[in-house]
Amino acid sequence: MKWPALIAIALCIAVEAHAAQDLKTEVIAYREVDQLYSVDAVVEAVKQTTVSAQVSGRIVAINFDVGDRVKRGEVIVRIDEREVADAYAGSQAQIAQAQAALRNAQSIYERTRELFSQKFVSQAALDKALADYKAAQAQLEAAVALGSQAATVKSYATVVAPYSGVVAQRHVELGEMATPGKPLMTGFDPRDLRVSASIPQRELAAAKHSGAARVEFPALARTVTGGSITFLPAADAQTHTTRVRVNLPQSVVGAYPGMFARVHFSTGRAQKLVIPAAAVVRRSELTAVYVVSDGGAVNLRQIRPGEAAGETGIEVLAGLSPGDRIALEPATAAPLAAGATK
Repeated sequence: MKWPALIAIALCIAVEAHAAQDLKTEVIAYREVDQLYSVDAVVEAVKQTTVSAQVSGRIVAINFDVGDRVKRGEVIVRIDEREVADAYAGSQAQIAQAQAALRNAQSIYERTRELFSQKFVSQAALDKALADYKAAQAQLEAAVALGSQAATVKSYATVVAPYSGVVAQRHVELGEMATPGKPLMTGFDPRDLRVSASIPQRELAAAKHSGAARVEFPALARTVTGGSITFLPAADAQTHTTRVRVNLPQSVVGAYPGMFARVHFSTGRAQKLVIPAAAVVRRSELTAVYVVSDGGAVNLRQIRPGEAAGETGIEVLAGLSPGDRIALEPATAAPLAAGATK
């Protein structure tokens, strides 16, 4: 081989060695971490509501669709209110009629009382005038009550959001006929979420003893510390499992009802071989890390991962030994790797 070629090879080796020295690495060792019991879970909304129609009528406006954010008090659906508006107008006319009758009865009673004081009318006439006056008062109160009821029914034609949230499902189309009890829209508050899981009875005591839980979201590649834990006071008669709910912090961006999650309960402490989860490379069926030798060579080595350990770690069951040095930044280590999988 000619000298220029040898010099070029030497320069490449020197550049690769220098680049390997610049890699951020970590020597792995056994660490005392939590012994975890893990169970599959699903994300739920603490506030999830299906808004239904309370009056009959044709749907004339739908202001929001699935995925839209709605503020509390905003109009989401309008129902044709002509029928209930006519009933409301009739109740207002009855109120006006009752008010006029009350004024007339009051005038008659006052005149009769004046004539009675002058001995021009009998006690019976005064009693009748007083009874008519009280009856008119009662009729007005009844008309006002009916008017209030008609106003309430009229307001049902305008359906508003009970709280701020996101529309999860729309059950009607424009022009459809609404009837009392018919679902219109389903929404939830994305700021108030929890996960729900089923725990076998044999693991229930350990989960209760832990007092805390961490929630992993594989789709988001994120693990968070859960909030308050609620164990439902009943078990499923067929599966003999108990439902447990773990509240989530509001900082879990991207989580939504129905998403898969995994809950980890701490049941004790154990020595495990742990590496940072960010150092793991996943390619199809391959799970590996970049191992840096004492001489600076970088190789891709397959591992068998275990459970999550801590907030950012993962247990290694096979493929690595204490004292191995791994690259913490796979993207930087990839161009330096020899390409062989050990």
